[in-house]
Amino acid sequence: MPTYRDEGVVLRTHQLGEADRIVTLLTREHGKVRAVARGVRRTSSRFGARLEPFMVADLQLAVGRSLDIITQAVTLGAYAPVIVADYRSYTAATAMVETADRLTDEDGSRQQYLLLVGALRSLARAEHDPSLTLDSYLLRALSVAGWAPSFGDCAVTGEPGPHRAFVPQLGGMVAEHAAPAGALRIDPATLELLGALLTGDWPVAEAAPAGVRSRASGAVAAYVQWHLERGLRSLQHVDRGSA
Repeated sequence: MPTYRDEGVVLRTHQLGEADRIVTLLTREHGKVRAVARGVRRTSSRFGARLEPFMVADLQLAVGRSLDIITQAVTLGAYAPVIVADYRSYTAATAMVETADRLTDEDGSRQQYLLLVGALRSLARAEHDPSLTLDSYLLRALSVAGWAPSFGDCAVTGEPGPHRAFVPQLGGMVAEHAAPAGALRIDPATLELLGALLTGDWPVAEAAPAGVRSRASGAVAAYVQWHLERGLRSLQHVDRGSA
C-alpha cells in the first residue's frame, strides 16, 4: 500500500464505528484529505489527541480506496487545548476551519493552508483580539480564493475612492452612481479598519474602538455570506465579546 507524508491541520472529525474517527484535513501539499484514524478514540491511542480540530501535525498516510489511512501523527502545532479553553477563540477558530473547508478541495492551496495555520497560531498565542483575527482571516481567505474585496477604488467603475457604498455582490466599495438603492454605507473609520484587516496593519486595527469593530465585522460577515452562497453556520455563533 503506497504511503505519503504531509503536514495537515485538522478541520473536523466524525466518529466511525466504536473506536475509529474520520478526520478531514487541509494539507500543505495534497489539498483537502479525508482519512481514517484507527483506534484514536481508545484511551490507549498513541495519537488521538493529536488529531483534534485546530491541531497541526506532521502526518504519514497510506493511500486507500475511498479514504486514506493515518498511520503516524507528530504534533507541529498544539493549538487546540489553548483555543478550546477560551470561548471567544474557540468560536472564531470554528468559523475559520469551516471557511477553509468550504474554500478548498482535493487540489488544495498552499496559501490557504499557511493562512489558516497562521491564524490558528495567532489565536492560540492571543496575539490579537479573536474577533479581529477572525475578520482578518476571512478577508484574506476570500482574497486567496479570488474574491478580494475592493476598499479603495470603485469595484465597478474603478473610480478612485474613498467611496461610501458597500455592495458585497459587486465586490466591495462602489461609487454612489453605481450603487443600488439601499446599499450599506460605510463610515471612514470603519473603512479604514476593513483595509487594515485585509492588509494586516495591526496597529491600526487594534486602535479601532468597539463600535467601529462591530460595524466592520458586520460588513465582513455580509461579504463572506454572499460569496460563499450558503452561509457559514458557525459565523452566527461567534462570540464577538468586547473590544
